[in-house]
Amino acid sequence: MRHRFIRSITMRALVAAALLSSTFLAIKATAQTPTDRTLSTNARFFVPQPASGSIQQAIGLLEKFQLKNALLIAAMEATPQAVWLTGNTPAQTASTVTSTLREANFQRAIPTFVLYNIPGRDCGSYSAGGAENTADYEAWIDAIAGAVGNQKVVIMLEPDAIADLPSDCGYDPTQVDIPEAVANRYAQINYAITRLEQQPKTSVYIDAGNSHWQAVPVITQRLITAGVQQAQGFFSNVSNYNLSTYESKFDTWVSACMAFGMNPADGGWRLGNYSYCASQYYSPLGTVNPDDITTWVYTDEWFQQNMGSAVPITHFVIDTSRNGQGPFNAASYANPPYNQPSSVITTLNNGGWCNPPARGLGAPPTASTGIALLDAYLWVKTPGQSDGACDSAGGARAWDYSTYEPVGWPTTAAQQATFDPLWGLYDPIAGAWFPQQALDLAQRANPPLH
Repeated sequence: MRHRFIRSITMRALVAAALLSSTFLAIKATAQTPTDRTLSTNARFFVPQPASGSIQQAIGLLEKFQLKNALLIAAMEATPQAVWLTGNTPAQTASTVTSTLREANFQRAIPTFVLYNIPGRDCGSYSAGGAENTADYEAWIDAIAGAVGNQKVVIMLEPDAIADLPSDCGYDPTQVDIPEAVANRYAQINYAITRLEQQPKTSVYIDAGNSHWQAVPVITQRLITAGVQQAQGFFSNVSNYNLSTYESKFDTWVSACMAFGMNPADGGWRLGNYSYCASQYYSPLGTVNPDDITTWVYTDEWFQQNMGSAVPITHFVIDTSRNGQGPFNAASYANPPYNQPSSVITTLNNGGWCNPPARGLGAPPTASTGIALLDAYLWVKTPGQSDGACDSAGGARAWDYSTYEPVGWPTTAAQQATFDPLWGLYDPIAGAWFPQQALDLAQRANPPLH
């Protein structure tokens, strides 16, 4: 027994040390300082302190003698990830930026910050919150810009803020002045881009949703209105699961559509006409299925035929933190033993963005992508953190308990309304550590964790 105890304590210490020392892993290599705002292909990204809950999970796995799983969590936490700035006062946020930059400088690495504090954030849903008004938001942005100074940083500006405008939220127009809210949103994003890009080594990317959301012409027009021309570029797939092949193709079309709509050649017939662009949903040259990339050849052909002298120049980055196994598909739940009806399958698929099981970590962060306009693959969403309750009450789940209800599942309607049948438990709140999902992501990583 004494030897088993010693081994347990030793393994706990090793994993805790591996997690806590992740900030020291980058000091052996030095990132090349770029002369502009495009990331060097050998850029080294910052590894933040382990996410809250990860150390406890790893230690708990060791206590169950699951060394392999504990080391998977450690490897996940030793991978570069973004640091989210989600609120607090300007002074508190500036302090977080300053301390992060201090750690990043020690690693000789480039930190990625996610700014997530736009007024009316997430349409008041699972990740509701944000600054109270435009003035407060601008003060918050000013504080971040001041703290960044002349250091090299990557900023992912407000996920979902452009793909999910106030006009998309279903607000009651008698309660919300929707045109004014949309105008404010664009003004807030434009201010943030302008202010942050004043810092000499700051690369700002703005929200383009993902390849299974807004159509290419729609998101292109929104990006132009938001001021993407003044930013380094845009990002896609944040907190989502679409395969990188889909995202890079979609993003390339968005960049091409921008160039198309800005091309003055041939009498300027393209100028401002972003709505002409083919998309992941439609091409006049053939039927396009957003779920089948082999059909996207028809959209490729449309751009080949219509670009003229226009050349795409707008860069982008892709979040690969959870797309190793691609998007969730609930079709298997229609089969025994679950036997769920089609209405349930539809709801589950529509809520596939919310803590879906059997996914996996995707490509590790790198600025060496092999694609000219793709500046980097990044882990933007913190893997292992919950997307929210993900229940039927919030609309992300549904379940027919009369066809499948194992022993131990809730039996009352009130309990079932907040239960997640895909995981068989009550999901943690948004941003909280979700140990079951964390381990699942690590085990199914593609490529595998080392």
